[in-house]
This record gives sequence, C-alpha cells and structure tokens, in this order.
Amino acid sequence: MRTILLVDGYNIIGAWPKLRELKDVDLELARDLLISKMAEYQAFSGDKVSVIFDAHMVSGIGKSYKNHRVEVIYTKSQETADERIERMVRELKRIDTTIHVATSDFAEQSVIFGSGALRKSARELLTETDLAKKGIEKLVENTRKQQKSTHAYLSEELTEIFEKWRRGER
Repeated sequence: MRTILLVDGYNIIGAWPKLRELKDVDLELARDLLISKMAEYQAFSGDKVSVIFDAHMVSGIGKSYKNHRVEVIYTKSQETADERIERMVRELKRIDTTIHVATSDFAEQSVIFGSGALRKSARELLTETDLAKKGIEKLVENTRKQQKSTHAYLSEELTEIFEKWRRGER
C-alpha cells in the first residue's frame, strides 16, 4: 500500500506556532523550514510528500520542483492550493494508494474527505513530525552505538596468540 501526503503549505505555516511567527519576519525561510520538516517526515515515514503553495504569495507561478525529494508545487495564476490539492486527490486516487491531506481548513477537509482522501489536521501533522524527528535521532544514536561496539571481544588466550603472531613468535 502506497501512502501520499499532500500538504497545504501556507495553511500549515499559519497553523504551526514557530512557522507562523517566522513567516511575519521571513516567509521564504518559513517555507524552507516547512519543506525541511516534511523531508524528515518523508524519510522516516516512507510516505511520498508534496507541499502545495498558492502562487499569489510568490513569483515563479505554476512551477514544481523537488527539494530534499519532497515535491514542492506552486499553483498557477488564478488557482488556489485547495483547488490543486482537490485535483491531485482525484488524479492520484487508486485502490492501492492512501492519500492524506494536511490542512486545518474545515471546508477543504470536507471536500477532500468526500473525494476519498483522509484528512490530517495541522496539529496532527506537527505531532507526527516531532515523533519522526525523535525517531530519526534514536536511529542515529543506535547506529553510533553499533559502530562503537563493532570491536569483537577476544579471550585472553586468543589475544595472547594474536600478539605472538604479530611479533613473529610461534
């Protein structure tokens, strides 16, 4: 079963406290931080993640690109992120695919739920990204521990034998 997460970018930025504060100072940095968090989430969860932004907030209308393997989409002129997400849900919907849409826009949640996608609130997504970050940190810590413990234990007798060989003694 394949899982896809479609993220309403500006809706999530406006809903997450840290990103909401940041957007008032530097909107581009807030977008970059969201994309970075979604990349971590994607790496940990294995879900395919697309972040959709309304074009009216940026130049480069109607473009799409990959950033940390996360698909980043800016809608076309006169197209909202909600409209693009609704279209993507219809296009991506298959029997072997589960689609989640992350937004706290209640009207959008109703529409996407009616289209067969599952909703994920901004709060749920924030909790899941925090869990993903902790999971990644734990994996890194376990990997470091394993690397440190790769030295094989040798009994005193074997150590003595190897030491004699090293010195050329028999």
